[in-house]
Amino acid sequence: MRADRLLSILLFLQQRGKMTTKELAQALEVSVRTIHRDMDALSAVGIPVVAERGKAGGWRLLDDFRAKLTVLNREEISSLFVAPSLHVLQDLGIAGQARLARQKLMAAMPSAYRQAAEQIWERIYVDTSTWRQTTDRGRFFREMQQAVWREQRVRIRYERADGHIVERKIDPLGLVAMGSKWYVVARTGEGMRTYRMSRIQAVDRLEETFIRPASFRLADYWHESKQAFVENLPQYRIEVELSPAIVERLRFGGRIVKEIQTDAPLPDGWIPATLWFDVEQEAAEYVLGFADQIRVRAPAALRTKIIQMAQAVLRHYGRQMDGQGELR
Repeated sequence: MRADRLLSILLFLQQRGKMTTKELAQALEVSVRTIHRDMDALSAVGIPVVAERGKAGGWRLLDDFRAKLTVLNREEISSLFVAPSLHVLQDLGIAGQARLARQKLMAAMPSAYRQAAEQIWERIYVDTSTWRQTTDRGRFFREMQQAVWREQRVRIRYERADGHIVERKIDPLGLVAMGSKWYVVARTGEGMRTYRMSRIQAVDRLEETFIRPASFRLADYWHESKQAFVENLPQYRIEVELSPAIVERLRFGGRIVKEIQTDAPLPDGWIPATLWFDVEQEAAEYVLGFADQIRVRAPAALRTKIIQMAQAVLRHYGRQMDGQGELR
């Protein structure tokens, strides 16, 4: 988002010549403080933006500098036209504006690069939704989005994974879409935290604002925290033998199983394999779902658990059967 905003600032100054901090803040729907930080960032990378004092003052590009698109090479321009996920843009309320912005950018770019951009636009589309799309942005997405834009402190009521409801005062630093799920990354009194938007039960936007950490980069934080989360996930490994009929099915639809490693087939054609899950319960339910197509070799405790689950199913339905084997 910040890179888009910096580009927007350059385009505004290119088109209008001069704009005040307040005008830029209103145009981009951010705080005055954010504009000052953006100008510092532009100066740091060598873009000659200067502030003129006085009644007719404002920000301008030094010596009629123009940030022309021709400073970008063919590949860089093409990368701007990889269509982002539509459902993410819709959640943010900017789907129409994003398409219009790309059309304007297409019209403004050098003709030599326009064909390459059109090819990217028409040949690559990114869809991060699922086949049966369900919204998972939560009831208070708009309120949180506004708090992020305005650097406004909020108080939330949050349902933890264990079902307990807690209250937290947070500084929302950014929103992250992962698949169809939205998360808010926030600073709290206990450090940085990530909250799933669909678990937020209430949002109270306070009259307080906060100062965004100058060194904070949302994408860097998310990648680092996600990596740490994955590395600390529990691992449950099982040794099995697979019927040849289901091997490809396992590889194609492995949503619950985290990893599959197979060995050379046995004399009877069955294939030894190692499967990884998060927890034992997931492994037991997964194996049981394939009936007699998976044989568990280890651990022995998993075999016992699967047998107990299968017996429980038989007892459950056995009580509902009449003498002819039909459900009552």
